[in-house]
Amino acid sequence: MTTPADDLVFIAALAGAHGVKGECKAKSFAGNPADAFTYGPFLDADGKPFLTPKSARPVKDGFIVRFAEPLDRDQAQALKGTRLYVPRAALPALEDDEFYHADLLGLKVQALDGAPMGTLKAVHDFGSGDLLEIAGTPDRNGSWMLPFTREFVPHVSIADGVVTIDPPEDVGSKAEEEAGGASDD
Repeated sequence: MTTPADDLVFIAALAGAHGVKGECKAKSFAGNPADAFTYGPFLDADGKPFLTPKSARPVKDGFIVRFAEPLDRDQAQALKGTRLYVPRAALPALEDDEFYHADLLGLKVQALDGAPMGTLKAVHDFGSGDLLEIAGTPDRNGSWMLPFTREFVPHVSIADGVVTIDPPEDVGSKAEEEAGGASDD
């Protein structure tokens, strides 16, 4: 499996064909979802030009996209699941305390006291704000979620590769219970 070049940002994914004229349904991962189709040609994971969006219109759960490259329905359907990238340089500059999700993935997560809390696995938005999915530490199996707010995430350092969190108290006590160390005696 190839990994995208460091200067590429995963911005959209194709969800299959729409209609019979080669249009595709796409899911955008841009902060402003419609912007994903304005950054120029989409690139593949190797950074090679792949598809050029000609038009995009919003629909429930995504966009219908027409590309400059001619596609028939079968070709469009065959692209289902394809990840689309843009060069980082095509994206707008970030303000302080703004981050591209791609830059956060894989960062170490630590508590305020420096205790390891896991690794940032994903950033989700189910409609009420961003949630960080944190893959557990050795004493915690699976993944857990934390709201991506200043209250719970007071510091992010991309340069140091660390996200510092102030998790709710029940997160720490749950880890102790799972390790067999909590007691209310």
